Amino acid sequence: MADEHNAEGSTPPPASGGSPEPPKEAPKPPAAKPAAPAHAAPKPPAPMAATPWEGELPNQIKERFGDQVSACSTYLGQSFIVARSDAVVPLLEFLKLEADFDYLVDITAVDYPSRPERFELFYILYSFTRNERIRVKISIPDGAQPQSAVSVHTGANWLEREVFDMFGIQFAGHPDMRRILLPEEWQGFPLRKEVSILHQDNRWVQENLGIESGQ
Repeated sequence: MADEHNAEGSTPPPASGGSPEPPKEAPKPPAAKPAAPAHAAPKPPAPMAATPWEGELPNQIKERFGDQVSACSTYLGQSFIVARSDAVVPLLEFLKLEADFDYLVDITAVDYPSRPERFELFYILYSFTRNERIRVKISIPDGAQPQSAVSVHTGANWLEREVFDMFGIQFAGHPDMRRILLPEEWQGFPLRKEVSILHQDNRWVQENLGIESGQ
């Protein structure tokens, strides 16, 4: 009996010709991922490297409008004129009747809230005769009303209404100065920089569309 008890309590011998297996090591934790490199602050945009626009037409513009035009320049093959706001309608008329820029492609604006002259307005013109495009740029303070160009270009009616709808800029002498894209009851002007894209007129959206937000 004693022999049987000892046999039951003893460790069984290893298989013939083998040796005891070494204890298995615990798995190592995965190596930590290297920290992502810190993003460098974005570089400020390089200033536009415009060069003087030279030729017969810019010379005529300078001679006709004098100090009402502060620059005739070109950038990447695109010519533009910087003018005083009170000169823009006579300048558009001159370009249409005497230089064949008879198609007003667009009127748009850019908002710079920190500038005394907060808005830049751009009139984009095209000449089918010349196959050439030029831009006229003016700067105005908030609340200023540049003269409407409808008397020169009929299509300015809708283009100026779009600028009003998006930026709140009104044009003196416009025949129908009201919104064109948004409802008349809409509060605010979406492309002004103080208006967050996440906080448009949610009241109008909730009341008229029955949803919480237009975003």
